[in-house]
Amino acid sequence: MTETSTRPVAAAGTPPPPLSTKKRRFLTKLSVVIAGGMFIDGFILGSTGVVMPAISEDLGLSSAGEGLIAAAALLGIFFGGPVGGYLADRFGRKSMFTIDLALFLVCSVAQFFVSEAWQLVVVRFVMGLAIGADYSIGWPLLAEFAPARLRGRLLAAQEVAWYVGYLVSYAVGYALVASTSVGWTVILGLSTVPTVVVLLLRLGTPESPRWLMSKGRTEEATSLAREYLEEEDQHDLQTPAPRTEGGFSRLFSPEYRKATIFVSVFWVCNVTPYFAIGAFAPTVLELLGIKDGLSGALAINGLVVVGSLVSVLLIERVGRRKLAVPPFWISTVALVVIALFADVSPALILVCFLVFSLVNAVSTALSGVYPGEVFPTEIRGAGVGFATAASRVGAAAGTFLMPLSAEGLGISTTMLLAAAISLIGGIVSHRLAPETKGLTLSQACAPTHSA
Repeated sequence: MTETSTRPVAAAGTPPPPLSTKKRRFLTKLSVVIAGGMFIDGFILGSTGVVMPAISEDLGLSSAGEGLIAAAALLGIFFGGPVGGYLADRFGRKSMFTIDLALFLVCSVAQFFVSEAWQLVVVRFVMGLAIGADYSIGWPLLAEFAPARLRGRLLAAQEVAWYVGYLVSYAVGYALVASTSVGWTVILGLSTVPTVVVLLLRLGTPESPRWLMSKGRTEEATSLAREYLEEEDQHDLQTPAPRTEGGFSRLFSPEYRKATIFVSVFWVCNVTPYFAIGAFAPTVLELLGIKDGLSGALAINGLVVVGSLVSVLLIERVGRRKLAVPPFWISTVALVVIALFADVSPALILVCFLVFSLVNAVSTALSGVYPGEVFPTEIRGAGVGFATAASRVGAAAGTFLMPLSAEGLGISTTMLLAAAISLIGGIVSHRLAPETKGLTLSQACAPTHSA
């Protein structure tokens, strides 16, 4: 995109009129079906820990085998994000939006029939591929249809759907394991139900007018824009822009290098401490002297949902930077206090963990906002996909290195390392995080030139 005015939309004149009933219904449905993909992602991860003991006993798994099954979906997301983003940028959002979920559905059904460890690893890996692709297809699609005054709120709400999917899956799996003799294949295969619903709702989703315009298909783009975009965005669609090449190399061009570094570091530094602490919350809390680690862990996860909802409610009022940057500083302080005063007061430690969980969730909700805003249409999918892959590296590192670090270095040193990661996130975000509140999409993704 060429450089455009960075004047907020609201300053251009009177506020835009409310969306028509048809456009409002379409935007609501689109938000729901994209959130459905996030819900499914959380759903497939939430049930794994519940049924892992049964899987291990039934298949005779070693610790390495358990870890491989647990990591298969994360590994799939690592590859699926960039691949899905590249394909969405090249062939369009519409077709990939249903193909990726159809692939997920096939694998979800296949979970009912797995009988060997390698089969489960392959199935979960392919499911991860589909989910990773869905990140880099759905978020750009929603960003390209949403009006500026609602875009941040709708994108941030996607994170809420992930947490809800995780909690629902965990609760259902726990209830079935505790009260019935249902096998683990059935519990894993329950992801088929929401997948069928979301896939059916996705049928008939139109192509993104912005993607069509980027491919020179002006008449199609203009026609769809009149049908689905409000007037402000119809005008923004016509903003003169040179036809540029897509691909991952463009992410590291002088114009978009800063954006790529920012969204990747921002996402990694949010999720790495979260996955490290969230995955082992009961153990960590008990190591720090809190006897009822499970209750503390449930409180932590509950505040995560609250924090993400705070972002949804405030993002269009206070802007992106105020929700993105300060939480890193607060998280750093909370984790340092935990490290230095672990032996002083269990109550203080629990409060610090709760504070960390709340503010980390506030910031993490923007992981679904910034990547969809700061890249132009030609590389929006690739940008989201690359950031997704980077985030999975952080998630895997946090999950698998945390117990090794706690055992080898001690819990206090481990918490200091987590604080250092939050500090890095704060420094990078303070320097590079843009304020995109109220900007049209072409204004938000206007290139910057870095040395």
